[in-house]
Amino acid sequence: MPLSEHEQRQLEQIEQALYREDPKFGRFVRSSDPRVHYKRKMFQSLVGVLVGVGLVVAGVVTHHHVYFEAGGAVVLVVSLVWGVINWRQHLARTQQARAKAKKRQDRRRNGQPARGSLMERFEERWRRRQEGDRRM
Repeated sequence: MPLSEHEQRQLEQIEQALYREDPKFGRFVRSSDPRVHYKRKMFQSLVGVLVGVGLVVAGVVTHHHVYFEAGGAVVLVVSLVWGVINWRQHLARTQQARAKAKKRQDRRRNGQPARGSLMERFEERWRRRQEGDRRM
């Protein structure tokens, strides 16, 4: 279920506080975030497109350097293809995450208990054991 704007702001504030208190942890978390990689790759693709266009323009202006035009066209096409591939991968990842969240939400609506993490299940079993309920 998506977070409200207020909850998103609170989450961002908590994240910023964690990053300030432990920069090493912040770098680790950011390095494992696929959105960071997507943004970096798209920026690199954009730079490649600009370099390719610059080389093509330089080849056209100098009239004699076909190598600039050819090299610029290659860099331009490769950068565009790389950007499109990264964009499609990002879309697929996003759609997959949304499908998982919807499936989880539907399961909860149908009355099936949502499976928690391993530690949550262990804690639940421990709590029941302490209360005297022996079935597991």
